[in-house]
Amino acid sequence: MASFESTKGSLPEDGDEGAAGCELSSCELAMLEREREALLSPAESPGSFSASLQAAAAAAAAPLLGYDVEFDPPLESKYECPICLMALRNAIQTPCGHRFCKNCIEKSIRDAGQRCPVDNVRLLEKQLFSDNFAKREILSLTVRCPNDDCEEKMELRQLEASTHLARCQFATAPCPQCQQSVRTSRLEEHATAECRRRPATCPDCVAQFCYEEREIESHCDTDCPKAPIACNFSTFGCKERMQRHDLAEHMQEFTQSHLRCMAEFLRGLSLDGAAPKSPWTPGPSGPPEDQGAMAMAACGGGCSPSQPTTELQRLREMDGRLVKQDHQLRELTILKETQAGQLAELRRRVSALEDTVKDLESQQCQGVFVWRLRGFSGHLRSQEAGLPVVEHSPGFYTGRPGYKLCLRLHLQTPSAPRCSNFISLFVHTMQGAFDGQLSWPFQGTIRLAILDQGGEQQHHVEAMETKPDLLAFQRPVIQRNPKGFGYVTFLHLQQLSQRAFVKDDTLLVRCEVTPRFDGAAAAATHRDGPAVQPRGPEASVSRD
Repeated sequence: MASFESTKGSLPEDGDEGAAGCELSSCELAMLEREREALLSPAESPGSFSASLQAAAAAAAAPLLGYDVEFDPPLESKYECPICLMALRNAIQTPCGHRFCKNCIEKSIRDAGQRCPVDNVRLLEKQLFSDNFAKREILSLTVRCPNDDCEEKMELRQLEASTHLARCQFATAPCPQCQQSVRTSRLEEHATAECRRRPATCPDCVAQFCYEEREIESHCDTDCPKAPIACNFSTFGCKERMQRHDLAEHMQEFTQSHLRCMAEFLRGLSLDGAAPKSPWTPGPSGPPEDQGAMAMAACGGGCSPSQPTTELQRLREMDGRLVKQDHQLRELTILKETQAGQLAELRRRVSALEDTVKDLESQQCQGVFVWRLRGFSGHLRSQEAGLPVVEHSPGFYTGRPGYKLCLRLHLQTPSAPRCSNFISLFVHTMQGAFDGQLSWPFQGTIRLAILDQGGEQQHHVEAMETKPDLLAFQRPVIQRNPKGFGYVTFLHLQQLSQRAFVKDDTLLVRCEVTPRFDGAAAAATHRDGPAVQPRGPEASVSRD
């Protein structure tokens, strides 16, 4: 088994840039269009929309990574870039036999150093050479159309040449008004009936407004000169309706009639506490006695002198109850806000206490840590489906004071090269509470074991010595060192069924760490634990 140092933690960062100035194909433009749509939202203001356009233009100018399309059948691992984890674009091969996207490997050499990201062999940019065979093979693979709901399949070179995208009925385009992505077949319907920024027309004066801004409602209520409105004296009995621009003429023409109507209304209110119910009819003004008689007739003889007083008293009582309820509502609102703040503080304290308890528990293991990996059958199903399965254990200390470490378990997929269907197991250093009191780099002996939970207790154990010159054992500068140390092929998955390694859907992984603080090369004394089963001459320690 080959020995290498993995850069898994930094690979996604390495794949963000590449050589500038590459020409964009139609497939690439389609993918950039999706990124631009994610930057835009229908409710953006003009200023934020301009900023989004600038961001989209910057994304379009950035070098592309591999082909991010859906292959049918799925892409073979030999055509996958180890850096961006997508199909190789402009495949480049290294002298050590690995393939990368041109942009990915060139940026990795510039930023991460002149080393192959897979096996850490020294690599210069001038040693790279184009892999035309892989290019032809990848462009001949069958892919699905990137447009949603489209079921058509074609060769990747056809998608790159846009022969399908130009006629795809599921293709999308941005709405010219709101920039929302819409299918081209529905673009006209969207622009006229669904777009939030579509033009809205006033039904009276034919003025146009933006539908989203709701200005047309304010326009019809207060500004539209042709909107039909009621007379200002409609409360006093005037039944006339007219266009807004005719209101001033109506008010000037019927001034005397409006005053007479208002006088009759007020007189009737002063006599019996109720407004006259009879409609006002324009006509000559009669004597005051006749107007009083009209007010009394409007009352209908059913009003009593005590009715206004009773109604007023009832309204005062209702107003008092409303004021009291309003005060109670405010008190409840304040109480709710206070309790919400107290609850948030309690949750924060509980979370801090849980972290403290976990930290104390990790310090009590004294370098012997047993990791219970529950729900292991679900991880196996994901592995069989070709999905990546990577699990990290809680942190633990080698002593008090001591180094803080954690385990990483990786179930290799059936298509993984050289290590398919293996359990990979690695140790990572972490930032701990005692780092300032310890000597670095970390040195000692590490024994990893997958425990047999049956009666025979035939555990699978591997022991390894640390190598101080590796980055995996230097003092971590972030919470968890991305460099790990362990076995890529620790145990084959078929061996799990040969013994009781999995019981109650739980896998037990044991790690025993014996630090060496004096730096002596002699083997350290181990604690009591499972006996080591030698792997054999083909086994070697790998760094991940």
